[in-house]
Amino acid sequence: MSAPVWERSLEVRTAAETHALAAALGAILETGDLLILTGELGAGKTTFTQGLGEGLGVRPGIISPTFVLVRIHPNLPQGPRPGGPDLVHVDAYRLESAAEIDDIDLENTMDSAVTVVEWGRDRVEHLSDSRLEVELHRTRGGAAGIPAADPAPGGPAPGGPAVDPGVLDFDTDDDDEPRTVVIRGFGPRWAEAPALPFVAPRTPPEPGTTPLPESTPQPPERNS
Repeated sequence: MSAPVWERSLEVRTAAETHALAAALGAILETGDLLILTGELGAGKTTFTQGLGEGLGVRPGIISPTFVLVRIHPNLPQGPRPGGPDLVHVDAYRLESAAEIDDIDLENTMDSAVTVVEWGRDRVEHLSDSRLEVELHRTRGGAAGIPAADPAPGGPAPGGPAVDPGVLDFDTDDDDEPRTVVIRGFGPRWAEAPALPFVAPRTPPEPGTTPLPESTPQPPERNS
């Protein structure tokens, strides 16, 4: 498997910041782009996808597609990006292989959409020579008994806990729990990392120093 061209690790403190980060990314996505989302239940995958949808300007109402595998959210002619790509939102958790992904026939929608696949690692990389991989990590880890990484193909490991499909992807009690978002770019489409200036890169302070508080970016000055 190819190595990423670049990697960025960012920290978000609330669900709103997760949403805003994804909206900034969604605003620069183009038709044919493929994103793979990874993260335990409660990490914020659906919240992140909702932000992508806002940035893309597609019809709102994005929820986890667990029960239907695929949901298509069309571009809004009255939205911020009229004529832009649709959003195809896929949940590959219960799919065992890349062959089952092919049965969904995503190739037919990639020419008109941005495709976001939750639990897509090792299942959808063949769909495009370029992709973004997004990992969301909860500071305190997932709920008890829930695996923190992608399950093995075919679902949870033998003897592992059953995952309740009714669990919301972002527990309202944990909205302000910090998350780490790791974004990796693969292929020629993502030869350079996108500019996401409103979130500071997560860098540890030097030993023996006190970290400075994060500053709020100011809008650029207008020419008088």
